[in-house]
Amino acid sequence: MKEGSLEAPTRYPIEWKTDDFWDEKKLNDELERVFDVCHTCRRCVSLCDSFPTLFDLIDESETMEVDGVNKDDFVKVSDQCYLCDLCYMTKCPYVPPHEWNIDFPHLMLRSKAVKFKKEGASMRDNMLTSTDRLFSAVTIPLVDVTSNAVMKSKTARKIIHSTLGIHKDAPVPAFSKKKISNPQDDGNTPTKTATTTGKVAIYSTCYGKSSSQDIVEDLRKVLHHNGIVVKIVDNEKCCGMPKLELGDLEYVQDLKQQNIPKLAELVEQGFDIVAPIPSCVLMYKQELPLMFQDDELTIKVQKAFFDPFEYLWLRHKDELLMTDFEIALGKISYQVACHQRVQNIGLKTRDILNLIPGTEISVIERCSGHDGTYAVKAETYEKSVKIARPVVRKVNEQNPDYFTSDCPMAAAQIVKLSNGEQSSANPISLVRKAYGI
Repeated sequence: MKEGSLEAPTRYPIEWKTDDFWDEKKLNDELERVFDVCHTCRRCVSLCDSFPTLFDLIDESETMEVDGVNKDDFVKVSDQCYLCDLCYMTKCPYVPPHEWNIDFPHLMLRSKAVKFKKEGASMRDNMLTSTDRLFSAVTIPLVDVTSNAVMKSKTARKIIHSTLGIHKDAPVPAFSKKKISNPQDDGNTPTKTATTTGKVAIYSTCYGKSSSQDIVEDLRKVLHHNGIVVKIVDNEKCCGMPKLELGDLEYVQDLKQQNIPKLAELVEQGFDIVAPIPSCVLMYKQELPLMFQDDELTIKVQKAFFDPFEYLWLRHKDELLMTDFEIALGKISYQVACHQRVQNIGLKTRDILNLIPGTEISVIERCSGHDGTYAVKAETYEKSVKIARPVVRKVNEQNPDYFTSDCPMAAAQIVKLSNGEQSSANPISLVRKAYGI
């Protein structure tokens, strides 16, 4: 028997359409098996609150072993998991192809899905994860101004905290009715390489459409500056990550059925696809293909989907990236978003920023604790702050000219908790600034 494995992790399909996946007894048996291994290892205790919750349940039980824990309490562990995947990717020595075959995040996903099917979700959780509906509502003209004003009011935030359970101190995005439109005449002629087509369709994401339109525009400008033909994907829906984290897999399937045919058609037209939010990229590169491994269009989209900096680095390897940077950026503290780390593409954001003269990058590979909803909920906000503390401390110590993270939500969390002495900007916005365009 091997004690850990040196082989690259293997991710197996999520068999959510089988009867065994939904069988509560079989789920509890698997939870007990995996929890017993985690109990004897405990390497992941510092990552998130799932593991302290599990170990407290065990240590406070009569037997001080997993068999002493009430199976009804197993769900308390999955309730604290926000599917960052860091335990699987950075800590656990027993991931496949090890014979113990432990995929803790996807087991937590199964637990969440069984709970959702059995109990549903609260009004708040359904609202927070229905991003298309929520963001469309708050970006209606005049409504956007009102909602932004309300979320800046301390009195209103206290009322929302007590009535809806959205923490009064949680960072929330500012919304805008500004529309993202396709350029009339891009003007570039695509240069194809072995790995890229030189034509990119930007999947704006919910955040990009409703709150972070400037990031989408900065991405478009940077790609265009590098001779890439660019268009914006029209009428796309949410990628499904918020509903995945809730365990609402049927809703994820509905969103997939609306998005994948449109994206596959763009791929057939010769477009690669990029998205400015790491979680959305991960959804198309990993989670949807694992849920729908036999769907040809899903796999076609997966193969054409890229992180923006992964794409720029592939172009750079073929000497097609413009390095005519005009503005030095100084010292940058860069927090690597969890859902970007899981893509196994390396630190491509850092590598691109390192090409800018007069720029020094300090990398922080720790979780921000945000997750999209975890840092917003009243019952988990303080836990998210605790998880973010090491990142905040590093940023404060480094006192950089800029703090940056590929995830706008993670960046908002860290900026709010830091001493506020540094500027904050998305990495692609920093690249545009460095180009002087």
